[in-house]
Amino acid sequence: MQQDGFLKRVWQRIREPLARSEMLKTVLVNLISGYLRLVYATNKRLPGFDETIASQKEHTPYIVTFWHGQHLMGTFVREKSVPVVAMFSRSADAELNARVAEKLGLQTVRGSGGRADSNNKDKGGARALITLKRALDQGVSTGMIADVAHSPVREAGQGIILLAKLSGRPILPVAYAFSRCIVLQRSWDKTSIPLPFGRSAAVTTEPVWVPVDADENLLEEKRVELTRKLDAATDAAYKQLGLQTPPAR
Repeated sequence: MQQDGFLKRVWQRIREPLARSEMLKTVLVNLISGYLRLVYATNKRLPGFDETIASQKEHTPYIVTFWHGQHLMGTFVREKSVPVVAMFSRSADAELNARVAEKLGLQTVRGSGGRADSNNKDKGGARALITLKRALDQGVSTGMIADVAHSPVREAGQGIILLAKLSGRPILPVAYAFSRCIVLQRSWDKTSIPLPFGRSAAVTTEPVWVPVDADENLLEEKRVELTRKLDAATDAAYKQLGLQTPPAR
């Protein structure tokens, strides 16, 4: 709790200066991306990690997805020769995340992946989904967080299901867990910040396919299926590490 409160105070202190200073953003992007590379290099990867990456390549182009709060190292669980376009929120807070992802080799598009309705258009969600669909049509894989910010945590949203329907491409649920981490208990999604010098496990499940002619009832079934499979992957990853899955709430 003390760590959680300290990190929150630090973020509140630098948030406004960060928004104004391009130099500060650049410094932080370099520091964060360097730290994440250190975490990747110093955490022993348990058996199954390479198989998780190989299974992604079999389904290219695909839509890879993680849970919010468990996604910080997601860029490392991919075949480096496979380009990925990832969706990030258009919020000011998400800008730093997007720039770190670009530093680590992803292409990014800004928008919200929550709902495919008019309320989402102001956040660029519709435009972002169109951009991701075009990427998939051109053979480029995509990435999208399954659950929606400030909605029920670890419950898949509708946007990713719609993208799978429109593109005809599979959703690949992936969990990447670490034996040493700090969990921000006060954050909405219980963000897990991995630490160096531990062990890591990556797990995927069978993909979720959404028929192009799926009606509303089937879309809801697929949304529930994705939620179930991401939960299963998360539980399996933590089980490999001999740990309990951190509670969502």
